Amino acid sequence: MVKMKYLIAAFLIVVVAISAALLFFPSEERKVKRRFALFSDYVSKDSKENTITMASKIKRITALFSEHCNFMISDHSLSGNYTREDISGMALRGRAYFSTLDLKFYDLKVSLPEKDLARVNVTARLSGQSVDGERVDETRELMCLLKKVEKNWLFSSLEVIEVLRK
Repeated sequence: MVKMKYLIAAFLIVVVAISAALLFFPSEERKVKRRFALFSDYVSKDSKENTITMASKIKRITALFSEHCNFMISDHSLSGNYTREDISGMALRGRAYFSTLDLKFYDLKVSLPEKDLARVNVTARLSGQSVDGERVDETRELMCLLKKVEKNWLFSSLEVIEVLRK
């Protein structure tokens, strides 16, 4: 009976140690996925959001991007190379258009082809309601490149992948 207590205690110690190691020393893939979770949080908006919260989220959104980020969107005039200031302005205008907004990322496939480069294929779903009451629900496949700059993964390229439709 005493041996069983020691086995259970040892097992729990090992589980706690492994959990702590994963929590405090996440893998690079996990760090990249965390950037997408932050991006989702910062873009999302509810109808009761005040100006201070909006400004804070805009600032946080721009901090997720490298100094220059390339957007490749074939069906829009948004394609181009943008600075953080440009992205800040686009985020402000985009969020102002919506009374509610929700961005979710699904099926993240992260590859690390080089030391400080991450390539992520992901499905993004943007839904919400415009200030005019129009409902928006868009789903797109994205290919994103993130570069590691001073220990932070920053978005450096976002491309909308065209998916065949019936």
